[in-house]
Amino acid sequence: MYNLDELEVYNLAQAYSDKIWLIVEKWEAFPKYGLGRQWTDAADSISANISEGYGRYFIRENIKFCFYSRGSILENKNWLRKANNRKLISSSQHDELIEELKLIHKKLNGYIKALRNNLKISEAVNKPINKETKK
Repeated sequence: MYNLDELEVYNLAQAYSDKIWLIVEKWEAFPKYGLGRQWTDAADSISANISEGYGRYFIRENIKFCFYSRGSILENKNWLRKANNRKLISSSQHDELIEELKLIHKKLNGYIKALRNNLKISEAVNKPINKETKK
């Protein structure tokens, strides 16, 4: 279907996680190793699950890992809100990162939809022939 490096949602998720890393690495030790560690792990998880699903042989497994990635997007919104509430990032950074997450979420939903369409086609092509209707 795609080369993973050509998959837009994967590249957006990679760029997002790199941005989070650059933000967190500048923090003091306490927030960096508390909230920061959780946030960078969750940010890395978005693209990691997309790539793991992509590497699976079955479309249903790929979709399952995309759902994990979607969960990581929502987890990122949680950490993003906490970072903003605790004055670790500015309101403008918060708003910019929320918009990036919305775009990644939208693109991921589109990718899931394309996978589901491919699954339907695959199942239709591989459907066994009913012997009673075959003449």
